[in-house]
Amino acid sequence: MMDLNAAALFFCLCLSFIFFRSLRSPPTKNSCPHSYPIIGNLIALLRNRHRFHDWVADMLSRTPSLTLQVNTFLNASHGVCTANPLNVNHLLVSNFPNYIKGSRFHDFFHELLGDGIFNVDGHLWTVQRKISSHEFNTKSLKHFISDTVQSELSTRLIPFLSSACENNQVIDLQDVLRKAMFDNICNLAFGADPTCLSSEAVGENSLNLSFVQAFDDAVEISASRSLSPIHVIWKIKRFFNIGSEKRLKEAVGIINEYANMILKSKEDQIGSGDCGNLDLLSRFMSSSSNFGLGFDDQEHKRKFLRDIVISFILAGKDSTSTALTWFFWLMAGNPRCEGLILAELSEASPAPATSPVIFSYDDLKGLNYLHAAISESLRLFPPVPIDSRLAVDDDILPDGTHVRKGWFADYSAYAMGRMHQVWGPDCREYRPERWLDDDGRFRPSDQFRFLVFHCGPRLCLGKEMAYVQMKSIAASVMREFEIVAVDGGGCAGKMADPPYTPSIILKMRGGLPVRVKRRRQPNAIDFC
Repeated sequence: MMDLNAAALFFCLCLSFIFFRSLRSPPTKNSCPHSYPIIGNLIALLRNRHRFHDWVADMLSRTPSLTLQVNTFLNASHGVCTANPLNVNHLLVSNFPNYIKGSRFHDFFHELLGDGIFNVDGHLWTVQRKISSHEFNTKSLKHFISDTVQSELSTRLIPFLSSACENNQVIDLQDVLRKAMFDNICNLAFGADPTCLSSEAVGENSLNLSFVQAFDDAVEISASRSLSPIHVIWKIKRFFNIGSEKRLKEAVGIINEYANMILKSKEDQIGSGDCGNLDLLSRFMSSSSNFGLGFDDQEHKRKFLRDIVISFILAGKDSTSTALTWFFWLMAGNPRCEGLILAELSEASPAPATSPVIFSYDDLKGLNYLHAAISESLRLFPPVPIDSRLAVDDDILPDGTHVRKGWFADYSAYAMGRMHQVWGPDCREYRPERWLDDDGRFRPSDQFRFLVFHCGPRLCLGKEMAYVQMKSIAASVMREFEIVAVDGGGCAGKMADPPYTPSIILKMRGGLPVRVKRRRQPNAIDFC
């Protein structure tokens, strides 16, 4: 009898909770997919979880203004999702103060990112933005970035691919690029080399590899929180320190141990008068005092530096390697575009076929078609497919959509790239020419319909760095090798159901298995 009474009481409390929330969130005229009273959009979400981003794009394309209202499980939260450029302009620029990262996003990633630049608002964000903006605009950093990626190419990536070619191996290019970019971004961020793509396993390599694995685990588990249809589940697991939340805690412990080791080494280096390093951490340590940052003790300063550098590793590692993975997949399925890039590369640097070509910072500037091809790949497969903000006060978006105080406001770069109202009737086709003017020069898109690097005050500071890295790797690899995807690559027939993993980073499901062939002549293809 007691169990029955308790169950009845719990049911009544649930109904009261739902009724109370409905009073707080009066109905609007917003477009909304079919939603049930208690479970919201849960059934549809579970049914389409494997193709989450395409499901969102399909629903948005059927709404009058490319915007819809979302109701979560137990009506625990409400929000909107949009692929309308006018709404994006409103969210990220014209009404920027009303839309913050907020506690929702902060909770998802706090253990990993702490109070880093991507996870905070207000004063903490402003200070980090000023420091980062100052450093990213220096010529010395731009050339350091170019030199670092060239070194990774010439000493690791090109030799690794040459070995795979000679042995006729099938390799997972996504994993290879992930390791290469992790080496590269750690050199940029810490001045430390994890040697992930190196076959050498000496010295600190085991600790470096533990850091790499811990970082991947922490990103994946933190991301799974944001995509969980019932958020209370991960909070319960965190409270009891079980399952994925226990693994997250262990992974963050390894990350913190590694970061503290690097920070201590940097402090000793600077203390000895050696300030010659150009990496981001050295720059932040030198410039933080110039921006009025006073720390109570050394631990608070280390925490600040740890959070900001870990944030940049997250931004530079997964996003760049993911973007390149989709680019090479598309090249494997679009030989016409591949041929046009090869012709451009041959004209830019007509070196002998026996000599691997590493393109300089200045060489890359003239590669208009390659820039367009990468941008078109980013349009269709943005590394961060969807992002979110939290409304501070009630608001009405330009298309008339109502947003209540406390609602989340999501905007989908993946969906926007598939809206014919935004990109025309051929929006789902891979066509780099849409980015070129009549003279073949690259023509940037309106930033509110190309959200890969965001826009407004939170515009990605590493945009130029990302293009330098992607163009350097794409140019050098394509000039030397043909990448042959085992599945045939991203041809037109596969664009309707692309093989991605539904997460905050649009990784390719199952990796990208490829064979590597060497080009005997600049435009020829043959086996090694």
